Amino acid sequence: MSGPETIIQVACHAALVILGIAFLATVYRVVKGPTLPDRVLALDMLVGIAIGFIGVIAIRTGYTLYIDIAIALGLVGFLATIAFARFILARGIGGERPNEDGSVLGRDMQRHNARTRGHRGGRR
Repeated sequence: MSGPETIIQVACHAALVILGIAFLATVYRVVKGPTLPDRVLALDMLVGIAIGFIGVIAIRTGYTLYIDIAIALGLVGFLATIAFARFILARGIGGERPNEDGSVLGRDMQRHNARTRGHRGGRR
């Protein structure tokens, strides 16, 4: 093996390790959430990481068809992200944060509760 081949192999190994760590962290974000938009962004990130894996494998093997696969995956990932975003907008699902008890209220309900907190209605 000559010098440049060794450098490329070391760089590919390092890239695979970094991509593996990024993959695990992103899967954690998909599982943990806490909101639907967070999960959609994490899924989009997984597509980007998969494209990175495919690119590194294409460099290691020299098989150029992998690049075409990565481009197709990028297109499908982009379209899926757009579809999820339209779904979120159509449903009115925003970035609701969970309450202390773990339940999730919509923004309108959270505003209503904040305005009426401590008010029982009627006179005392």
